[in-house]
Amino acid sequence: MIGLIVFVFLGAAAAAPVDDKIVGGYECSPHSQPWQVSINIGYHDCGGSLINDQWIISAAHCWQNPYSQIVIVGDHHIWVNEGTEQFMSVDAIYWHESYDYQTLDYDIMLMKLVHPVTVNQYVKPIALPKACPTPGDMCMVSGWGNIYTDQVFNPFNLQCVEVPILSDKECEGSYPGQITDRMVCAGYLEGGKDACQGDSGGPLVCNGELQGIVSWGQGCAQPNYPGVYTKVCSLMPWINDILSSYS
Repeated sequence: MIGLIVFVFLGAAAAAPVDDKIVGGYECSPHSQPWQVSINIGYHDCGGSLINDQWIISAAHCWQNPYSQIVIVGDHHIWVNEGTEQFMSVDAIYWHESYDYQTLDYDIMLMKLVHPVTVNQYVKPIALPKACPTPGDMCMVSGWGNIYTDQVFNPFNLQCVEVPILSDKECEGSYPGQITDRMVCAGYLEGGKDACQGDSGGPLVCNGELQGIVSWGQGCAQPNYPGVYTKVCSLMPWINDILSSYS
């Protein structure tokens, strides 16, 4: 329960909404984020990113029984079948053995699909990072986080927002004692642009590489409280180990 008090979890669509969508963003150009995944448990629950034709990366706090989840790729309007979607069953989920649900350290999981997706103009994997991001790098966050502040309701179309990587000093200044080497902050200290509930597990893409996974934050788009993302570059050894062991 401590974690629920300290953090705004950005995952379940059923979470109590507070400025509850990609805040300060806009509707993405359709299929401009072809790695974007919707993890569905009867409704959109979390985001994720396609990293090759059979693997999805998301946040560990989005974990559900794999047999209760459907992964949807190639989607834009989440409530209309546009003919571009692929609906995939999940074979197995691997979350980091050091994941801490209270601090959200090591907030990462890999999902293996039962069958490979068909890669096409609507469905393409995102590259994993070759190096860590640099403060000031501009990055894209996308998701279907809730759209109303007074009830739970997902937006129809995928939302995008651009935010810069912040320095470790700025990140630590906003969240003293809570930031680990597996976390990176992105956003504006003046507030106004951020991810929010329902966006969890989704991509933070910088210079064509997946540098972050939407993880947590205090409120959404609040001044001095930027979004906190799982730092993908710091977990590449673990990612590569899982992919090599179970692919």
